[in-house]
Amino acid sequence: MNKRSLQVNDLDNIHVLQDQQISPDGTFTVYVRKQIINDTYYSQLFVQKFDEPLPVQWTFGEGTVHTPRISPDGNWIAFTSSQDKGSLAQLDLISTKGGEARKMTELKGGAVQPVWAPDSSEVFFNTSHAPEGEASDTEASEEKSQPLIVERLKYKSDAEGFLTSKKKQIASLSVDLEEVTIFTRENYDLELTDVSPDNNFIIYTANKEDDKRIGSDLFLYNRNTKEHRKILTGAFSSARYSNDGRKIAVYGHEQEFKGATQMKVWVYDIDAETALCLTNHKDIGFSDTMIGDIRGGMTHPGPYWNHTDSALYVLGSYHGNTHLYEITMDGTITQKTYGEQHVYSFAVDTSLDIAVLGISTPVNPGELYLGSLKKEDYRLFTHFHEEWKKEVHLFEPEEVWCEAEDGWKLQGWIIKPLDQESSPGILEIHGGPHAMYGNTFFHELQLFVSEGYTVFYCNPRGSHGYGQEFVNAVRGDYGGKDYQDIMTFTDAVLDTYKFIDKERLGVTGGSYGGFMTNWITAHTNRFKAAATLRCISNWTSFYGVSDIGYYFTEWEVGSDLLDDPDKLWHHSPLKYVKNIHTPLLIMHGENDLRCPIEQAEQLFVALKQLDRSTRFVRFPEANHELSRSGPPHLRKERLKELIFWFKQI
Repeated sequence: MNKRSLQVNDLDNIHVLQDQQISPDGTFTVYVRKQIINDTYYSQLFVQKFDEPLPVQWTFGEGTVHTPRISPDGNWIAFTSSQDKGSLAQLDLISTKGGEARKMTELKGGAVQPVWAPDSSEVFFNTSHAPEGEASDTEASEEKSQPLIVERLKYKSDAEGFLTSKKKQIASLSVDLEEVTIFTRENYDLELTDVSPDNNFIIYTANKEDDKRIGSDLFLYNRNTKEHRKILTGAFSSARYSNDGRKIAVYGHEQEFKGATQMKVWVYDIDAETALCLTNHKDIGFSDTMIGDIRGGMTHPGPYWNHTDSALYVLGSYHGNTHLYEITMDGTITQKTYGEQHVYSFAVDTSLDIAVLGISTPVNPGELYLGSLKKEDYRLFTHFHEEWKKEVHLFEPEEVWCEAEDGWKLQGWIIKPLDQESSPGILEIHGGPHAMYGNTFFHELQLFVSEGYTVFYCNPRGSHGYGQEFVNAVRGDYGGKDYQDIMTFTDAVLDTYKFIDKERLGVTGGSYGGFMTNWITAHTNRFKAAATLRCISNWTSFYGVSDIGYYFTEWEVGSDLLDDPDKLWHHSPLKYVKNIHTPLLIMHGENDLRCPIEQAEQLFVALKQLDRSTRFVRFPEANHELSRSGPPHLRKERLKELIFWFKQI
């Protein structure tokens, strides 16, 4: 049959399957299915038995559900849900025997990140609460707007907006009594991660130092003595107790290369009070660093212990793929999945030899796979995209390797359209810069190819997936060898694929990719049109307006504004704006606090003053995550603007 081309509105046909959990008896999995319906995000719980071909939807209605967690006794599923965009998530319980879900909390600070007590008597969670001595949830009036008094360096967040005095605290719900207890009142955000097998200790991460110090340390909280004890210092997350309660596995690093440090896997021995990094000898980042545009806001699955506490299961990203790895306590690392793919989520039960993997490829938005860890074999388990894939033509990329000017190897890909006679080309540049293009589904790339463009993209130095030296190499050199890498890759593609019209090239990218798009247009005229998205144009102002600017400029560009403003200006595309002659589309979210919209405004005003061809599109209600999790109609308008703009090449 003849398949149709992929369209902008095919975003509505994509199901995001995530956060799968395996039942204690190994008979079923519960997971979240998220999709766009009538311009609104909806997500529901699905349960699927391992011996049945179809899932059963367990929650209905409007709103979203998150983070399902099955009780250790197998009787309950705890999850959080929010009814509409403006409401905070609350804690729900539903019996695994069926029936309606019950709303268990109505807290003004909401309820997130549920963790079961090992005896299934309690559900622990995070809720936002005012510190000791300040107005409580019930005492504070929210009827009238109030001035925001800022006394801290960190007072805003792209994800949360302007921060209040409320901090994430640790609470619990007694399942039998249906009572909530909030048992911390710290003046810091405490990120709950796990509870000890004896139910006496809680692990959380927090930064209890001055805002100038960036990181998240690992703490133990003793429920009996109320003592908080820091056990690891650095940048740590997703800690989990071993089954015997004697060790803690955790992702993290000691910030040796600041934000460019690869994620490692550690084990902390509670009795010896010592930490051992299991992965120092392997030059690979143990995290999912894949870039895509359909899975915004996903939680990273924490390390899973096997049933004998002799090994851990984690994700690792390398050469454009993300796979599942097994790491034993002696540091032996074994890759457990293979192929050109993106394992974006997983759950394992080694006692039953079950693995449920979320896997995406460039022609598969993502399905769950059921497999065996011993046989290293897995099969397709869900089929949400089966009919859609029969209807829509999707394009497989081809891998391209080339050599940089200094001999470093560069990996990239090209996606060719059906009509390869004198095709226009579009160069895509990812954000980060510490991220990775690779073998995952990317709606925007498929859309461009469906419109007749050849799309090509690579991982320049600064990207993850090629070792610590490679990911660190961009720091202090933005617009230097990273720019050369991208141009070298572009030359390699054009030299190899002669059907691409060299006179009809476009370039686009977001965040760091927006910075690089600006830099490219200010340093070469080889592209006939460009689109810069949520960009950086001026590092000197970025320092003071971005939620991360006060440390990111020093960490990444190599200078603090107070020490060497000239270096920040030297690496700013705005300095070279008079050289920009390429027609430039500028798109930016009004609520972007990561790369605030003033970055786009400065660039636009300068280009208009120079009478250059430019178009400025501002998106209300959108933060830095517009392309991945922004309002659905604005995501679609963004794509339409891109298609319209590149029609001129």
